[in-house]
Amino acid sequence: MPPSRTQRVVQRDPIRPARVRRIGPDGFAFVPNRFLRDGFFAALRPAERELYFLLVVAADRHGLSFYHYDTLCSLLQMELETYLHARNALIERDLIADDGTRFQVLSLPERPRPDTTRELRTPEDFAEHDQAAIRAMLRRSVAPGCDPSDRTP
Repeated sequence: MPPSRTQRVVQRDPIRPARVRRIGPDGFAFVPNRFLRDGFFAALRPAERELYFLLVVAADRHGLSFYHYDTLCSLLQMELETYLHARNALIERDLIADDGTRFQVLSLPERPRPDTTRELRTPEDFAEHDQAAIRAMLRRSVAPGCDPSDRTP
């Protein structure tokens, strides 16, 4: 007969019960355990993780947040080019959606997707492929209150 083993009991009570997180009026942020367990965390570069977690924290219960890219860059202390690459990678990996005015943190896909975005390096890359850069160029080209059709070449 094998010697009896005493089983170790894992304590599951909170360390500080008065500080257990609850869904309330101050926000609704969470990250599913699958994010770590299924490899999503490991698949992201540091800037992508930072942006993803900030969007999670900023999101409402539907995953929506309305932070502008300049605010996100400021909060993250991140250069625009780094932000753009991280944002594009998160979109490509199907973790977030962006319609130009708001973000939505999406439910996790079945498995992590590889990063297939290409890095934007030159001014031409940004001018041709980045929504934020294109919008900024359009705003600079049209003075506030002017109709673009009134401009002469």
